[in-house]
Amino acid sequence: MNEIKIRFQQLIEDKDWKTVKKEFNNLESVQIAELIAELSKSERTIIFRLLPRELAKETFKHLSHDEKEDIIEGLIANVNKLTNLLNDLDPDDRTAFFEELPGPVSQRLMQTLSEEEKEITIKLLGYPKDSIGRLMTPEYVAIRPYYTIEQALDHIRRFGRDSETLNVVYIVDDNWKLIDDIRIKEIILASPEQKVAELIDNRFVSLNAFDDQEVAVKIFSDHDRVALPVTDTDGTLLGIVTIDDVMDVAEEESTEDFQKFGGTEGLDLSYTKTSLPDMVKKRAGWLIVLFLGEMLTASAMGHFDEEIEKAVVLALFVPLIISSGGNSGSQAASLIIRALALGELKLKSWWYVMRKEIFSGLLLGSILGIIGFTRIFIWQEVGLYDYGEYWIWVGLSVSVSLLFIVLWGTFAGSMIPFLLKKLGLDPATASAPFVATLVDVTGLIIYFSVAALFLSGKLL
Repeated sequence: MNEIKIRFQQLIEDKDWKTVKKEFNNLESVQIAELIAELSKSERTIIFRLLPRELAKETFKHLSHDEKEDIIEGLIANVNKLTNLLNDLDPDDRTAFFEELPGPVSQRLMQTLSEEEKEITIKLLGYPKDSIGRLMTPEYVAIRPYYTIEQALDHIRRFGRDSETLNVVYIVDDNWKLIDDIRIKEIILASPEQKVAELIDNRFVSLNAFDDQEVAVKIFSDHDRVALPVTDTDGTLLGIVTIDDVMDVAEEESTEDFQKFGGTEGLDLSYTKTSLPDMVKKRAGWLIVLFLGEMLTASAMGHFDEEIEKAVVLALFVPLIISSGGNSGSQAASLIIRALALGELKLKSWWYVMRKEIFSGLLLGSILGIIGFTRIFIWQEVGLYDYGEYWIWVGLSVSVSLLFIVLWGTFAGSMIPFLLKKLGLDPATASAPFVATLVDVTGLIIYFSVAALFLSGKLL
C-alpha cells in the first residue's frame, strides 16, 4: 500500500491527472478508500474528485465518517484550489469534473454553502446550459420516513425558515434517495404519534437535473405544483425547482420563438439592452436570405414575361395572389409551431396534420376563390374596370389559382415545422417571412400556369 501511496503522491505533484485516472482502473473501491485514509485532507479531496462517478459512489461508502467530512469540507473550503485543478484538466475532463459528484456529496455540498458560494458551485457543477440543474435551489426541507409527525414538525420549524417553499416536504432515506413528497397540509393534519412512512404513497413527480429546462416547463404545465424535486439519474435528491423559475424559462422560450418566427435570430438580451451592432447582426442574416428568396419571385415573373405582355391584366392580381398564399402559409406555420411547443402535437402527428390542413386549404382556397371571382364580376358589371372580352376566363384563372395557392401555402406552412423538427432543428425557424417567401415564388408559377391553361388561345 505504501508503494501505491508514493506512486499517487508523485503523480499528484506532477499534476499528471490522466495517469491518476488511468491508475484507478486497476484498483477496487476498497483499495481506493484505504489509499484515501492514508492521504492528507487536501490530497483526499483531489484524489476523490478524479474518481469516475460510479467508482466514487462505491468508494464513498467505504470511507469513515471523518473521512467523508474531510472530503466534503475540502470541496467546500478549497474552491480556488478546485478551480485551479479544473484549469489543469483537459477540456473533456474539466467538463465532467463536478458533474461526476456522487448524489450524497452533491446534496451535502449544496446544503452547506453560503449564497455566494452556492452560485459559484452551481456553475462549477457543470450542469449543461439550459438544463434543469441550472434552475434548482438547495433550499428545501427533507425528512426521514421513520420520523414521527411530531419529529417532522420540529425538523420543519428548525430548518424551514430558509426553505424556498414549505408547501411540500420531501421524504428521503439515509442516502438522500427521494422516496416521496408530502404536502404540508397532510403533515399538519396527521396525528403527532404517526410515522411519516404511513403518509407515503410513492406517487411523486420529479425532474432530472440533466434534462432540458423545457422538460420542466412541460411537467409543471401538466401538474398543479408550486415546486418539484430535482434528482440525479440515481434518484438522489439534489434540490427543487419552483414555479416562478419555470415561468421565467417559459417566457424566455416564448420570446425566442416569437423572435425567430418574426424572421430574426433570438436576442441574447432584451430589446432595450441589445446594442445597435448586435441588433443589425441578428436581423441581417434572415433579411439577406429572404431577399435572395424574393429575387426568385422576380425570376419567376421574368419567365412569364411573354404572358404578361400579352395579357397585362394578369399582372394586376399578382399582389393578391402571392399575399393570399403567404398569409395562409404563415397562419398554418404559426398554429403548428405553437402546438408543437405546447406538446399538443408530436413528430408522428404529421399525417393527421397534413390531412386536416389539406381540407382546410381546400375550403379556405374555395372561399377566397369565390370572393376573387365575385370581385372581378362586380367591377366588370359596374364599370369600375374593364377586364376585356374574356373577363370571365380572367376571373376563373384568378379564382382557381387562389384555390391551389392557398392549398399549397397551407400545406407548406404546416409541414415545414415537422420537417425541421425531424432534422433536429427548432421548428420556430420556419418563420412567417420564410414561409411567405417560399409560397410567393411557387404561387406565381401556379398562377401563370393556371392562367395559361384558361386563357390559351384567347388573351395568350
